[in-house]
This record gives sequence, C-alpha cells and structure tokens, in this order.
Amino acid sequence: MKYFEVTFTLAPCTQDACDLLAAMAGEAGFETFEETETGMMAYVQQQMFDREALDAVIAGFPIDGIHIIYNIREAEDRDWNEQWEQEGFEPIVVSSERLEVRGKRHDMIVIHDGRHLPANPSSLTADHSPLSIEIDAHLAFGTGTHETTRMLCATLLALDLRGANVLDCGCGTGILGICALKLGAMACTAYDIDEWSTDNTRHNAVINQVDDRLTALHGDATLLDRIDQKFDVVMANINRNILLADMERFHGVMRHGATLLLSGFYESDVALLESKATSLGLRLDSVSHDGEWAMMVLRQE
Repeated sequence: MKYFEVTFTLAPCTQDACDLLAAMAGEAGFETFEETETGMMAYVQQQMFDREALDAVIAGFPIDGIHIIYNIREAEDRDWNEQWEQEGFEPIVVSSERLEVRGKRHDMIVIHDGRHLPANPSSLTADHSPLSIEIDAHLAFGTGTHETTRMLCATLLALDLRGANVLDCGCGTGILGICALKLGAMACTAYDIDEWSTDNTRHNAVINQVDDRLTALHGDATLLDRIDQKFDVVMANINRNILLADMERFHGVMRHGATLLLSGFYESDVALLESKATSLGLRLDSVSHDGEWAMMVLRQE
C-alpha cells in the first residue's frame, strides 16, 4: 500500500491545536499521526488522499491565531513492522464471557508469537483452557496489541460462532478470521487491499491449522460485488471513512439476522456510523470502549 507522508507545521504549536488538527485530518482520510516539535507528521493512503478536503480543514480551523502549513511527500516504502517483527511481543490475554467450543470451555484468548509462548496457569484443566492463537506478523496489522483488535476478539469470544460463515474485511494478519474459526466458525472469507496482508493471513492460517477453512483474497470491498454467498458474521477493523464507504457492501452480503462488528474508529465517530447503519436497516446492539477507541455490534433486522 502506498502512503503520503504529510508534515504539518503549526505556529504557535500547542497540544490543543495538534489534537484538533489530527481529529479533523482523520475526517479527510488520514490514519496515523506522530507528534513533532513544530506540529505533527500524518500518513494517508495515496488512493484515499483528498487535498481539497484537507485544504478545507485548514481553512476552517476553529482556533484563532493558529497558522498551519503542510508539505506532502511519498512515504518510504518499507516494512513498518520491522522492529516489531524482530523483537516480537509478549502474550496478550483477551477475556470475555465463558464459551464452550468442541467440548472445552474457554474464558480467554491468548495471542502470542512463536518466540514468546503463553504460560500455562496451573488452575486450568483439560476441559477449561484458554484458546491459543499464534500470530507471525509481516507487513500487516493485527496482533492483538491494539485496543480495537482486543475488543473485537473479546466480542467473538462471547458469540456463538458454531457453524457460522464469517467475513473478515481488511484482514491484516488474519487474526479475527482465525479467532472466529478456532471458536467454531465453519468458514471464513478474508480480504485486504495489501497483497502482503493476504499472504500473511494465509501464513497464519497454516500456523493455526485453519487454512482448510479460510480463503484470503486480494482487493477492496468491491470484491463483495462478485461473491455469491451470505455471511452470518461480518467483521471490519478499518478507519471510519472506509467503514462509511463500504458499509452498504457489508450489508449486502449479510444473512437475515447476521451480526456486523465494526471497530477502528474513535468514540466520537459512533453517532455518524450509527446513522449510516440505521439508514441501511441495521440495528445498534451495543457499543464498547477502550480508551478513546470504540467498537460497535450491529444486527441485520
């Protein structure tokens, strides 16, 4: 995936001004922000970049006396996870309501890499154990370290997925689809706009021994126009603007009574996403929060 790196310089540079600019730039498609001494650096997918929208944000900036200039360049095409891949991560525990899968009762999911194996608590028995998911991430998002991924995994743990057909939109490492399959789902179709993400999803499916039930496709949500099947659970952990643009396609492949799990956005975005969902006939079932991040559970009426 190609990104633009945009350097914003604010004068004077205050924390309130930077926070507000980041929130407003997020509405223009920006995904990631890094603070600098004079402002911030921001990253946006080249295909999502809307310069007119960005200029409108700056022209309408609501704090008086703040002068903002920016410079655009193509971001270096490199492995953004290189250091993380070398160091790995400590096991992450996600817990929720107890669920029985294939005769075993699971209170938690333990997500780990191949170098940092999870401990085996002495209190657990053969019939009462955590669900283990191993993730080997290469140029892909989704290890369980992010708040949105943890909220989605906890929600999957609480659902009855036995026999379900699931869709993982913007799959990254494939963690959500793999989690659903290990919790009893029958099959998972996953897609991502990044080819290395779909490759990584297939790789992790093999590691977790669910590759016979997971299909990873390279592309965006337009792929759904050509998929002749319906899904019981649709999951998307993507930024707000893409969710708004793709929600109608998600709705189009959902069975009657299906569940839509959305995350990747802030608490302040919930009302806008709920309005879009309601216009499609989806009902908001619940909203979860972890810090400033939010997750929504929606139902197909």
